[in-house]
Amino acid sequence: MPRPKFSAAGSARGSPASSPVPASPPSPPERQRLPHPAALFPAGDAALKAPGMRQRGAPRPRGAQRGGAAPGGGRGAGAWPGLPQPSRGSMAVSAAAAPAAEPLRSIFKKFLVMLCSLLMSLYVFYCLADRCQTLPGPIIAAGAASEEDEGGGGEFLGGSAELPPWQAAAARRKRLLQRLKQRRRRQEAAPGAEEPAGGGGSRAGGSGGGAGTAGTLALLLGEGSKRLPQAIIIGVKKGGTRALLEFLRVHPDVRAVGAEPHFFDRNYERGLAWYRELMPRTLEGQITMEKTPSYFVTKEAPARISSMSKGTKLIVVVRDPVTRAISDYTQTLSKKPDIPTFESLTFKNRTTGLIDTSWSAIQIGIYAKHLENWLLHFPLGQILFVSGERLIRDPAGELGRVQDFLGLKRIITDKHFYFNKTKGFPCLKKAEGSSKPHCLGKTKGRTHPDIDQEVVQRLRDFYRPFNMKFYQMTGQDFGWD
Repeated sequence: MPRPKFSAAGSARGSPASSPVPASPPSPPERQRLPHPAALFPAGDAALKAPGMRQRGAPRPRGAQRGGAAPGGGRGAGAWPGLPQPSRGSMAVSAAAAPAAEPLRSIFKKFLVMLCSLLMSLYVFYCLADRCQTLPGPIIAAGAASEEDEGGGGEFLGGSAELPPWQAAAARRKRLLQRLKQRRRRQEAAPGAEEPAGGGGSRAGGSGGGAGTAGTLALLLGEGSKRLPQAIIIGVKKGGTRALLEFLRVHPDVRAVGAEPHFFDRNYERGLAWYRELMPRTLEGQITMEKTPSYFVTKEAPARISSMSKGTKLIVVVRDPVTRAISDYTQTLSKKPDIPTFESLTFKNRTTGLIDTSWSAIQIGIYAKHLENWLLHFPLGQILFVSGERLIRDPAGELGRVQDFLGLKRIITDKHFYFNKTKGFPCLKKAEGSSKPHCLGKTKGRTHPDIDQEVVQRLRDFYRPFNMKFYQMTGQDFGWD
């Protein structure tokens, strides 16, 4: 038979209750205390590790993923219960991003280092090349050299007339510093006084201390002006014009074109604007110069130069006409070895002894004849005659005369020269833009061929009356007879 069901009071269902018994409220459940992990995992700390997790320092199993994942991927068997586990895709992304970030950082650091190194190298090179200031570079006349171009195409003390940019910039900076020092000394000696004409390299038309500083700043900014030359070396060929020009370029107040422009004899139709563009930039108070020895024997040159400026100062370097003619022939012989002998070119008829004055080497040495043409356009006081022989024996003395003639302070002295016994003429201890000694190029100091002494004597007899007239015209005895 079925067992009777009792109610919560203990009586069976369906039986009438004798008396209702109030039910007591249930007692709150007791707080359960969790056992200590050590009791649950008697194996020690190793038991706390989830299955599949390796001990610190232990090698990772092949194929295992970072973060305790099972080798098969997904949630490992030892994942902590109740914690969200990363999906297989997120774990792959994080695992790939971590090693990928390291090379990117390394590449970025290397790029920064390389960029900084490149910038520093460019800056150092820029400064070593003396390009931190914007001084104008030397402007050299273009075109090939001619026979009149002594040294060949603007060649000067040991090299090309156009200096490398860093040498030219260093020379210009040195000149500017010298001028600034001179002006500061004068200002300290006489504050507020005007700069005397001719003092410290200044001439009429020069600037005072404040204006000079502004002019220096303008030149540093590349704002120097190109002007037509105030002085020209007009001759003579093979007389020493190249040496004189290079010696003068040591002076801080002289700027000169390296090559021979040949404007007043060959390029006059190009105009004065073209001629001015050949000139270097100068400050006020500096002299612009050029040299073309063929001007002295060109009939049109005196009138053309006078039309440009009647105040142009002219310099003529003269030499014993016999020695000059032999030197002229030697230069031509080096370029054309098949030319006739000097003796055959000198005489129209060797038997009669008639000199051939149509030969340029002979004609150039008749100085008195050419000077007459120049005195028609320029006063004698505006022409300086430099002895080529004294320029070799006493370069500082002749340069002193030239500096006085140009209104320059005597800066070029004996300390700038030394005598080269091999070449037989003086050289500069420090040329413009260089700290090393330099002599004229290999085209200078050629060995002259042996000439019959009878021919030499006949030439001296021929030139003697012309030399005497030249002495009278210039008021100087050059001692050639």
